[in-house]
Amino acid sequence: MAGRLLAIGECMVELMQADGGLMRKSFAGDTFNTAYYARQFLPADWSVDYLSAVGTDMISDEMLAFMQSHDVGIDHVARIEGRSPGLYMIHLKDGERSFSYWRSVSAAKLLARDGDRLRSAIEASDIVVFSGITLAILPAEDIETLLAELRRARAAGKRVVFDPNIRPRLWDDAEYMRATITEGARAATLVMPSLDDETTHFGDASLEETIARYRALGVEDLVVKDGSEGATLVFGDKRSHVPSAKVETVIDTTSAGDSFNGAFLARLATGASPEEAARFAADVAAAVIQHHGALVARDKLAKE
Repeated sequence: MAGRLLAIGECMVELMQADGGLMRKSFAGDTFNTAYYARQFLPADWSVDYLSAVGTDMISDEMLAFMQSHDVGIDHVARIEGRSPGLYMIHLKDGERSFSYWRSVSAAKLLARDGDRLRSAIEASDIVVFSGITLAILPAEDIETLLAELRRARAAGKRVVFDPNIRPRLWDDAEYMRATITEGARAATLVMPSLDDETTHFGDASLEETIARYRALGVEDLVVKDGSEGATLVFGDKRSHVPSAKVETVIDTTSAGDSFNGAFLARLATGASPEEAARFAADVAAAVIQHHGALVARDKLAKE
């Protein structure tokens, strides 16, 4: 059955290491990465769109062309004079990544400024994906605009998917960060947190505490990702665990969680059980971390 997935957030210019000390340019960002991987595995009768904002400069033109070249729709990307996309650089050490960011004039900070545009895009979608980074870059009044529309979507029966993706450097205050992430979860039907984020920033002493905290917020379904330990799935009254796929050599962990999210949602949307979707997503994430960069070509990913 045809459908539409809408991802909301910030796509950035990505600079990654290349041979000879050079840097290679691409485009990526957590929710865009999720949209990219969902597009790889959704059937042709599904649409995948991105909601964000970019500038009117040449690099913004390149970014939009890049999205279109990967069959991600750009009708909901606003263009804002005087702004430009943010930029980040990946630093790798033993397969683990760290980042340097330049996003002071990022147009995406204004993605939720137009409430009517936001509502129209969400109402036209079946699955809506956002993240803690989406919330972190927005002014407080725009966060409330976005969350209000997501709560409407949830009440209308849409699948609203939230990855807390906690990045403390993006927040001015830890208490405000936790409160906003909590409100993001309240607006969602499916939350996909990383256990290490939850233990570090919410002080959860165990997986059980993380599950209990999100269920107490009214979250219907949970996929708690725990790196090499796999993922724990809580869908309604059913709980299960899916192990991670084995990887001998990790090249770059960038987008491991985002690729898992996209592949999982694609499979779930087309009728797979949560367990089947998670096993497939684990294979995709394992393939992704054996290559450089956030976006890995389809022919290098898990087979259908």
